[in-house]
Amino acid sequence: MPMGMRIPATRKAFMTNFWASYFDAVRLGLQAQQVIALRMLRISEGGPSALIEMQRMVGEKVLAAWASQTVTGLALARGDKSGGRKAAAPYRKAVRANRRRLQRKGRK
Repeated sequence: MPMGMRIPATRKAFMTNFWASYFDAVRLGLQAQQVIALRMLRISEGGPSALIEMQRMVGEKVLAAWASQTVTGLALARGDKSGGRKAAAPYRKAVRANRRRLQRKGRK
């Protein structure tokens, strides 16, 4: 792009939104990997707490998927363009809560 030529505002906004979404997805992926590792440690210990953790894991996945589909459907129905970000919100919330819970219990 030649010097002095400006980037259109819509293109600039798209790229800013693209990178923000990209880094949000990367952060979610890294946090999810942490939760997976912490859960595997908990399950490998065995006992009743392992069974409870496995049951909780399945239930949370179902609830997060349901919440994500609901939020996405409502966003699409309203014509909201941020449906993708809203679709990931229930997963982000669940991953964050699980990471806190598993780290806290792991230190005891």
